[in-house]
Amino acid sequence: MGIIHILLLVLSALLAIALIKPIASLIKLPFALLLVVFGFMGSELITTLGMDIGLRWDQYHYLVFYLLLPALIFESTLRIDIKNLLQNLAAILLLSIPLMLFATIMSAGLLFWGIGFPAYFTFSTALLTGAILSATDPAAVISLLKQVGASDRLVTLLEGESLFNDALAILLFGILSSLLLMPGNEISFAYSLGEFLKIFLGGLAVGGGTLLVFGCLFLMISNHFSRIILTICAAYVGYLVAEYFLHLSGVMSVLVTGLGFGQLIRRNGTASDKQFLFSFWEFNNHLASALIFVLLGVTITWGMFELQWLAMLIGIGSVLLARASGLLFTAPVINLLPGMEIDWRDQLILYWGGMRGAVAIALALSLPLEIDAWFTIQSIAYGVVLFSLGIQATTTPLLINKLDKRT
Repeated sequence: MGIIHILLLVLSALLAIALIKPIASLIKLPFALLLVVFGFMGSELITTLGMDIGLRWDQYHYLVFYLLLPALIFESTLRIDIKNLLQNLAAILLLSIPLMLFATIMSAGLLFWGIGFPAYFTFSTALLTGAILSATDPAAVISLLKQVGASDRLVTLLEGESLFNDALAILLFGILSSLLLMPGNEISFAYSLGEFLKIFLGGLAVGGGTLLVFGCLFLMISNHFSRIILTICAAYVGYLVAEYFLHLSGVMSVLVTGLGFGQLIRRNGTASDKQFLFSFWEFNNHLASALIFVLLGVTITWGMFELQWLAMLIGIGSVLLARASGLLFTAPVINLLPGMEIDWRDQLILYWGGMRGAVAIALALSLPLEIDAWFTIQSIAYGVVLFSLGIQATTTPLLINKLDKRT
């Protein structure tokens, strides 16, 4: 695909994104849902006319995993205030690690049992699917909570849970997809644990080194333009070094770098610095998310709904049941911690607001085609995300308003 073709494709997508945003506000539908519809209709029209958009499957992996995903993770960590994070760390870790792992295993079990073709959809494949489906994206809910004046603590819990369980989901995705490609699919617990620790701790170390180098440069230079470029380099250099060159966790690297830069900006930046840098990365996050949702629409096919509709429904039910069961176990434990109580209203919002979005799509788009059940996995992920956008995102405002009236 030529450079002019690529530029025209990107510009067309950006123009559509700009026009769809006010339409979404006008008709009060989720922006992401309309982007999916646009991507699907646009690709169907182009295919019907006998044209070729020029993108191939292997290009989706590199585009999403190495260009869009680092921007999403860096911005998410950048806006987290470490002070608030530490104050609620115990609750966040319980929500994001035990709950995520429980939801992954339970949803995997339900999917494996529900699909019922162990020779094709193995339990290892179900675990990979469960890891993809466990990545939450409560961005729409968070904006609604801020509008209705919800407590900062609830917002921090949702943001913190999403941040850590997204990182863990991406890490598990990398390990499980690699293990599925191994001859014989022989997965031992000791080997998996060793790989996990190596990739996890190695990613943290790369992130620490990246933060040290670019953080020092950030403190030495004071103009807006240079500081913006330094944050871009910090986000992508650490990610590429860890993920591509060292085969470690790029996400953990970006997580450390983003949290560190967030503190550097808050402590050492002027008011204009903070506004400029945070606004810049907020824009990058919105743009990366929008492009991922457009790609979701482009890669949706009618065949998914014709051939995989039952697997999609099983996936949706599995995710809802797994999250509900996980919260029933973790919420009482959190309530035992001093000052960490979560009342039933907040638990309902945490349950229904645990939607799936950009990260789940990014992982689904990055599936290796060598995995036999890749089409089924991707179809399930798409079905769950579409349910989140079409049902959960549209009904969450009603839930919040109902709960707000009862307080």
